[in-house]
Amino acid sequence: MGLLALALVGLAAWLIWTGRLQRMSARDGMALGTALVGAIMAAKGKPLIGAPLLVGATLFFFAKSQPGRKRSGPGKPAPQPLSPQAVIDARELLGVGPDADAHAVRAAHRRLIASVHPDKGGTEALAAQINAARDLLIKDMSQRH
Repeated sequence: MGLLALALVGLAAWLIWTGRLQRMSARDGMALGTALVGAIMAAKGKPLIGAPLLVGATLFFFAKSQPGRKRSGPGKPAPQPLSPQAVIDARELLGVGPDADAHAVRAAHRRLIASVHPDKGGTEALAAQINAARDLLIKDMSQRH
């Protein structure tokens, strides 16, 4: 029982050390719950039921932590090259020139969004376009440098 308690404490310490308890998904919660149930079952004298649950949960977290392993589910899409016309349209919408830096783009965005924000009587669609134009120009600048 003492060895099992040490294994459970080790798993919890590892989860805290790696920060997984702060960004825990539903699957992580289920695996942690399974580990706890397994530990309790093994401690109560039913190691044939508890040990596989505890080992399975440990393997789940170990496999998830492998850096080279491709995780299932949606990932970040590959960066798409920005079309020159989209960049030109975004500059026109914000009213900045081709030599504008990120500070100028953000200042133009703040000036425009203050007048067209939905809370100020503007439309959500126009505010979304202005936000998208700012994001596109900032992204374009980061890709060029």
